[in-house]
Parts: sequence; structure tokens; C-alpha cells
Amino acid sequence: MTTDGTGHESVDLVRPYVITNGQELPKGDEFELVTLVTAADGGARRAQLDPERRALVELCCGGYLSVAEIAGHIGLPIGVIRVLLSDLAGNGQIVTRNPVPTAQLTDIQVLQEVLDGLQTRFG
Repeated sequence: MTTDGTGHESVDLVRPYVITNGQELPKGDEFELVTLVTAADGGARRAQLDPERRALVELCCGGYLSVAEIAGHIGLPIGVIRVLLSDLAGNGQIVTRNPVPTAQLTDIQVLQEVLDGLQTRFG
């Protein structure tokens, strides 16, 4: 906290309730920590957004970022970021996609056949 010259202390942090306009995370929320987010086309509508939402969309203009990365860059709690992202997705300001799934282990028999083929070909 800091003093503002009148001897009153002011809080340097805006309450999450104010940032989210009292919204809660909707049921069936799709925003996990690893969900990838990018800005959608339509820069003209960004001017109508509040500062937090605008900063979020501008951050995502450079390509896909995970929800965790966005929270780190913006400096807000994950819960607040998820509410803001849900609101922006509903308005068509952002596009999401699930991360690329981890590779499945290949069958050992297939690997052995590839190795045998390479050894036969290249000796």
C-alpha cells in the first residue's frame, strides 16, 4: 500500500471483482492452463474493450499463447484471466485451440522393422 499525500493508504491492486464486472466462470469452461489462445480478426472492435481485455487481446495478436503464459504476462490471477478469456471468446475477440496432444508410444515391433530395414539397406 502507498500513501496518496492525504495520509490515506491506497491499494495498488484492483479487485478481481471489478476487473471481471462481477462475472463468474461459466459452466463448461474450456480454458485449462494449457489451452492455446490467439486474437481473432477484427481490430476495430478492440477500441470498445476495457483496458484489461484490450491488453489481453493485444498480447494474443502475436500468435498462440497458453492461458498460463497470458496470466504471467498480464499479472492477474488465473481465475480472472479465465473469466476475461471466456468473455472475449463469447464476443468473438479470441480463438482457442487445444494443445497438440503428446505423441503416443510407437509399437516396438514397428521400430524393430524400421531398424532391420535400415540395416539391410545401409549394412
